[in-house]
Amino acid sequence: MKKYLPLAALLVALGLILFLYQRLNNTETALKRAEQKFQDCEIVTFQLQNKLSQLKRGPVPDSLREK
Repeated sequence: MKKYLPLAALLVALGLILFLYQRLNNTETALKRAEQKFQDCEIVTFQLQNKLSQLKRGPVPDSLREK
């Protein structure tokens, strides 16, 4: 019985380490997806703000357009 107790404790510890490692990987993947969605939203927001400012100001004169 004395031999099995440390072995059981090691197996439980190993299982816990593997479980936490898997949770960490899943969390990192979710964070990467969330960051990508945030960047996509920032790009769309910037584009919409540009369109809105053009609508409020009117068309850009030819002399001010980029060439």
